[in-house]
Amino acid sequence: MTSTFDTLLEVQSHDTRLDQILHLMEQLPAREERDAAAAALAAVEAEAAAEQAARDELGRQQKRLDDEIETVNAKRKSVNDTLYGGSVTAAGELNDLTKEIDALGRRVTQLEDQDLEIMEQIEPIDARLAALATTLEQRRTVLADAEVRLIAAEAELAAELEKETAARAATAAQVDPDLLQEYTSLRGGRGGIGVAKLIGTQCGGCHLTLSAVEAARIRKHPEQVTHCEECGRLLVP
Repeated sequence: MTSTFDTLLEVQSHDTRLDQILHLMEQLPAREERDAAAAALAAVEAEAAAEQAARDELGRQQKRLDDEIETVNAKRKSVNDTLYGGSVTAAGELNDLTKEIDALGRRVTQLEDQDLEIMEQIEPIDARLAALATTLEQRRTVLADAEVRLIAAEAELAAELEKETAARAATAAQVDPDLLQEYTSLRGGRGGIGVAKLIGTQCGGCHLTLSAVEAARIRKHPEQVTHCEECGRLLVP
């Protein structure tokens, strides 16, 4: 039984290392770096999307103005052709045509002024979009590098986890099934430590001191299954 208890301590060692590996996999610095890089990229993407939305709206406004300018100019040309085409000779009608041409000219000027204002609004947005495009490229590169490092770190830990799991299984196979089941049950409720070594009169699990009588009793019967009278863990003399 003594060798079984010693083997159980080996199982505990493997389990502790497995817990450490799993914790490392959850708390990988490389994952935090990847997540931070992804968040930074998302923030710039959101900013770029907002700027692009504003740019698109101004573009639509500019297109409407350009279409209207084209329409008004076409009408102005048609009226001008009528004015000078000789088909109208009455002074009153000629005067009306002249006034309409002037009104259409003023409308074109007004539309062109609005168009210019929109162009002035678009210019700084285009500059910001160009700068954001550069930043996006940089952030994507940073994210790609972080993902490569994360994949490598995860692969390294996964390999270690697989190796440690296999070693644990091979060691556990040498332990009495009932004892292993009790150890597993105790480990689940005691911070991952189900069995500990008796060091002097101190439990290696809870680090509390047992009575000298109890410590002596445990050492006298190393073949018996014994527990720490303080924490309930299995104790190996």
